Amino acid sequence: MELVTTHICKTSDLGIHSNMFGGELISLIDLSSGAYASQICDTPRMVTLKISELLFNKPIKVGNIIKIYCKVLSFGKTSIKLNVELRKHNVYTGEQEIAMSCEIIFVRIDEEGNSIPISKRVKDRYSSRLERFGKGLLCMEEREIEEK
Repeated sequence: MELVTTHICKTSDLGIHSNMFGGELISLIDLSSGAYASQICDTPRMVTLKISELLFNKPIKVGNIIKIYCKVLSFGKTSIKLNVELRKHNVYTGEQEIAMSCEIIFVRIDEEGNSIPISKRVKDRYSSRLERFGKGLLCMEEREIEEK
């Protein structure tokens, strides 16, 4: 899994029970994983098709640091399926607990909103990066190799 983003829970994120509001968590997950899918697929035109069952395992409180991780589970002709984990990060120990998890499917679209294929080049590059660098996103090691 790759770290996609980090967020600190603020008072404005809370629901009526003093936990981070579920809608805020869903929004953060959708936004973060959508950005990850866009980077993997080389396009800003990715739309959410489906979010699987959301499991809220741990409450998030004000001041908690949360980290969102993603991993590509599979590519379809026009889609990418991700495993997403939102983890509570303990700044004192470095330990993390999964607070929420789900699977999300994004679809690549054109300017008219019609689904279009994700290229074989994108899929092959993801597999190659994962094999060589342990990450699907462009990383510094890859950039250094390209610059030589």
